[in-house]
Amino acid sequence: MTALVVILGFLLVAICLGLQARRGKDMDLEEWSVGGRSFGTSFVFLLLAGEIYTTFTFLGASGWAYGKGGPALYILCYGALAYVMSYWLLPSIWRYAKEHRLVSQSDFFAKKFDSPLLGALVALVGVVAMVPYLVLQLTGMGIIVSEASYGHISKTLAVIIGTVALTVYVTISGIHGSAWTAVLKDVLILSVVLFLGIYLPLHYAGGAGHMFRTIDTAHPGFLTLQHSGLSPSWFVSTVLLSTLGFYMWPHSFSASYSAQNERVFRRNAIFMPLYQLVLLFVFLAGFAALIAVPGLKGADADLSMLRITVKSFDPWFVGVVGGAGVLTALVPGSLLLLTSATCLAKNIYKLARPATTDQSVGRLAKLLVPVLALIALFFTFNGGSSIVNLMLMGYALVTQLFPALLVSLGPLGRRRLVSKQGAAAGIVVGVLIVGAVTVSGATVGSLLPGLPQAVKDLNVGVVALVANTLVMFAVSAVSRTATSGAATETAAEVSVI
Repeated sequence: MTALVVILGFLLVAICLGLQARRGKDMDLEEWSVGGRSFGTSFVFLLLAGEIYTTFTFLGASGWAYGKGGPALYILCYGALAYVMSYWLLPSIWRYAKEHRLVSQSDFFAKKFDSPLLGALVALVGVVAMVPYLVLQLTGMGIIVSEASYGHISKTLAVIIGTVALTVYVTISGIHGSAWTAVLKDVLILSVVLFLGIYLPLHYAGGAGHMFRTIDTAHPGFLTLQHSGLSPSWFVSTVLLSTLGFYMWPHSFSASYSAQNERVFRRNAIFMPLYQLVLLFVFLAGFAALIAVPGLKGADADLSMLRITVKSFDPWFVGVVGGAGVLTALVPGSLLLLTSATCLAKNIYKLARPATTDQSVGRLAKLLVPVLALIALFFTFNGGSSIVNLMLMGYALVTQLFPALLVSLGPLGRRRLVSKQGAAAGIVVGVLIVGAVTVSGATVGSLLPGLPQAVKDLNVGVVALVANTLVMFAVSAVSRTATSGAATETAAEVSVI
């Protein structure tokens, strides 16, 4: 029970931080969702860079190191590349959002392409992609609490308790609570991960070098990429997809609106790639678990870090690790709920009922939080995929927004290379391809078995992205031609009259 008490203590501290964070603030939609655009370098850093430390990192990264070996290192690569990209990408997004008082990702697309319908499409894609991401957080929370409490609380009960706490937390405090809790979460998770990544290889193998030699002897080739399946082409295409999609998550996209100025992003971009290196210690803990707690198969590999922690330490420290894990679910989970509710209320409901006031939209967004939480709860209990697979599916979906975003920025945006019809058509095609392949369980190799192995191993999200881009430009060319023709006919009619 000691571990359980410690975990509940961290959960109560997080809720208290959320309540404290909202004091003295008028929680209208802008304040609730983007913090009144008042966050400085530290808070924006924790909301954006700290976003990598979710249950995906805590359980999924160590689980893939345990179950897949070398291919797990893709997780280390894409975040660092995305942070470099943020140096140029996020200031441009922030300037436009501040100028037009935007509060959601969907607002950005609707304004850029002068199309509320496109904004609604982006909102739907974002919410659909965020459902597996939220399921990931709730699943991870259930696993963490159940394992770290030595089975005193079942996964089902842990998920329900966590969902209720998350719903109350988000409704009351909005993004302010997420920012303050992110401070506690990152200090705690970094301390825990650094300690486990150093101590466990030393304790079970005499150091990282000995550990890797032991693993390579017992499992030859485990620490390298495979010749097929999780091969170099899969690795490169998955890193590319995840890099481009990193800031396409609606909660990460809109979190960038909360910055005081654009210099915040450039300062952060210098240090954020270094922050990614802490993930190495997560992998080391997962590899150590392969020696200490062998035999975990399939999705059970996600339990590896917790199982080795329970085996190696006293209950109070297991509780600290479990508390850190709960916070890795609470902070991103709160942002996911908040952003999903904001998108649905502002970019879909208000589109259907334009007379709705901003105050009513804000109230509706808060009312939608428990509804979305219940939907995520349903899928959590009716899922079955591993944590990394849930994440990869979500990335494949949100990355379909990247081509339209890219052509809307800077010189490309001023030249109007892409029409709203083209942007919408590309997104729809890309999402349909990802959806069809995900539902059917197909791969590029199973659909086109005659292709070279390197092509068959490509991440299907990249294939969808290529189709998305081609359709986007083709439909844009056709729609521009049609628009020019209509304008010419109208001018001719006017001249005749």
